[in-house]
Amino acid sequence: MLLLVLPVVLLALITWQVLTDGPLLRPDAEASRALAHPDGFSQFLSDLGNVQVAVPVLALALAAALWLGRVRGAPRWWLPPLTAVVLMALVPAVVVPLKEWTDRPGTPVVPPATGYFPSGHTATAVVAYGSAALLLLPWLRSPAARRALAAGCGVLVLGVSYGLVRHGYHWPLDVLAGWCLGAVPLALLARVTSRSGHGQPKQADQPK
Repeated sequence: MLLLVLPVVLLALITWQVLTDGPLLRPDAEASRALAHPDGFSQFLSDLGNVQVAVPVLALALAAALWLGRVRGAPRWWLPPLTAVVLMALVPAVVVPLKEWTDRPGTPVVPPATGYFPSGHTATAVVAYGSAALLLLPWLRSPAARRALAAGCGVLVLGVSYGLVRHGYHWPLDVLAGWCLGAVPLALLARVTSRSGHGQPKQADQPK
């Protein structure tokens, strides 16, 4: 429950600061000035949060999870992949209205515009890469492979986050809000995955 409530509370706090020009915006701007330095590498990292990159990765994980679930006869093998699809589709449905509502200007590095809060690229990366990991983790029997998958997912999300701030595409608080937005669907998917018996064979096939 905490994994659902804490990100929502933190997102509400950050959004309130953005809407009221609160005191958190000063250290946010200072951090951006210290970190923002556009270059090719930060551009590459930020591009990993593009829908054209992250969603195909999730699609591959969906296909693998569906195939493994059906072949191994897992109960409700279709439920976690279907949930991941729905949650991924909801990301822009939540991000776009928030961008329009907060109407936050961008950093000095980008052309004058508004609608930078929260970071849609960050939320996309968190949900797409995180969902891919959650769908595949139950099928990996090796602890080393599971750790490698989880670490890879974390590295991708952190890389996107760093790239967005480093290139000046987003303020740090925009990225933090994207993490909060992405954490909620991942917590929901983790619940569905555990309760649906994902990664487990049918009861009749289990050894007695």
